[in-house]
Amino acid sequence: MTTTPSPDGILIAIRVTPRGGKNALGGIWTDSEGRHSLIARIAAAPVDGAANAALEKLVARTFGVRSRDVSVESGATSRQKRLKIVGNTYNLATIARKLEEQEP
Repeated sequence: MTTTPSPDGILIAIRVTPRGGKNALGGIWTDSEGRHSLIARIAAAPVDGAANAALEKLVARTFGVRSRDVSVESGATSRQKRLKIVGNTYNLATIARKLEEQEP
């Protein structure tokens, strides 16, 4: 599963490819231990947090939440990240459902 509930939101596992040509979400990546992550391509280079900022904006736009409601919780300097989205119960349930539809 790519999502985990948290007390004030939802955590999403994301595998990021910086300098990916364009900003896009799509597909599921499975690691060697069978854990799933959403795939993200980001056009920005991983310099001075530019790729993380672009990822946060992309996720916010994709799921219809404010940019300030999305933050990198872990993996700021790694390809494998956990993003946190805070919001109301309806939005979080909708996001979780959309993500689960993409799972293999």
